[in-house]
Amino acid sequence: MRPSNRVVLGVLALSVIGISFAGPLIRLSHAHAVVIATWRLFFSLIIVGVALIATGSWRQWRALDRAGLVLAAGAGVLLALHFWAWNLSIALTTIAASTVLVDLQPVIVAGASAAWLKEAPSRQQWLGIGLAVFGAAVLGSADWGAGTHGNRALMGDLLALGGGVAAALYYLTGRRVRQQLDLWPYVAIVYGVCFLTLLAISVAAHLPLLHQPPRELAIFAALAAGPMLLGHTGMNWAVKYAPAFVVNLTVLGEPIGATLLAALLPGIRETPSGRTLAGFALVLCGILVAVTSTAATSGGKTASEPL
Repeated sequence: MRPSNRVVLGVLALSVIGISFAGPLIRLSHAHAVVIATWRLFFSLIIVGVALIATGSWRQWRALDRAGLVLAAGAGVLLALHFWAWNLSIALTTIAASTVLVDLQPVIVAGASAAWLKEAPSRQQWLGIGLAVFGAAVLGSADWGAGTHGNRALMGDLLALGGGVAAALYYLTGRRVRQQLDLWPYVAIVYGVCFLTLLAISVAAHLPLLHQPPRELAIFAALAAGPMLLGHTGMNWAVKYAPAFVVNLTVLGEPIGATLLAALLPGIRETPSGRTLAGFALVLCGILVAVTSTAATSGGKTASEPL
């Protein structure tokens, strides 16, 4: 049975809250970016494994064709590349700039959705996407102009942008495969391949994976519980019922939550400027325009059709 639009949008709202904790938590960690991501996936897979066994949904793997398996595995590699690039970027630029650039995915997803998934945004949805992306640019420009990180900021910005491209392709792939698999068997493949990819990178680079102090393990577990399971897993659930560009658009709410958390948390204290707050307002308006349009135009759809 297909959930109502209100339920789908509610899950997306909770997912945005979850992913908003990622940037601040990563900033608080003293571990290498890839080590953080590897442990994050390790803790996530424990919970996913329990859910997979409890529901018995692992049996769906038997019906998955080779193309679906390749796409799911590819999504896992893309997710690993996203974590690698974005985690590194946070150490080089501000949390606001990093989260804004990594979340400039909706334009890529919207265009590719029209070409690959035959899900073209409406005029009003394009308006919302454009407004949200413009707001994100305004938000991030407040930090880029500060010059506090020198050339490091440019490298951090480029890494964040690359992480955004990888994430966009990850969501597009998920939209296709989630039509064949329920949530837990899908994320088990994706998170499993992501973990193995990050583990291989860590081993190849001789990174210190083991003997992490309790403080670091607590941060890794928090990343698994909030950004990974509430955030990414919630969006992977929603992408079955909503177009990829709609799900992806909601991640533009992450810079707002991440920047506010960065301003409040001890040890970070990155206070947003007036320009940053103006960007917040534009992003929220853009998301509201696009998501409201989606919900309104889906009212006449059948239960089997996407949001």
